[in-house]
Amino acid sequence: QVQLVESGGRLVQAGGSLRLSCAAAGGTISSVAMGWFRQAPGKEREFVAAISWGGVITRYADSVQGRFSISRDNAKNTVYLQMNSLKPEDTAVYYCAASWSTSWSTIYLKSDEYNYWGQGTQVTVSS
Repeated sequence: QVQLVESGGRLVQAGGSLRLSCAAAGGTISSVAMGWFRQAPGKEREFVAAISWGGVITRYADSVQGRFSISRDNAKNTVYLQMNSLKPEDTAVYYCAASWSTSWSTIYLKSDEYNYWGQGTQVTVSS
C-alpha cells in the first residue's frame, strides 16, 4: 500500500513559480509510474503531467507544456512538479497519483489508470 502526501501548494501571483512535492510512504516508488492531476472548482479532474518509473519518459497536458516540469527522485521516494509562469487558470487542487508499472518507460494519462492518490494541495494564482 503506497501512501502519497503532497505539499508545496500556496497562494502565488501570476507569473510566479511553485514546486509541488509528493512524498510516498509504505513502499518504494522505484517501480511506480507517477502523475499529477488537478481539479478546479466546478470542473472535472484533469491530467497535468506524468513520468515513468525510470524517469526518462514524461508527458504534459497542452495547457502546461513548456511551463511545468515533472521529475522524480526514487532514492527519496518523491516526485516533483515545478510550475513556472503560473496563470490564474492554474488555480486548482493538485493531486499526486501512482500506479504500479511493469515497464520503466510506461506512463499513464488517465485518472482511472492510477491505483493510489494523495489528498491534494491547493494552488491559488492571483491575477
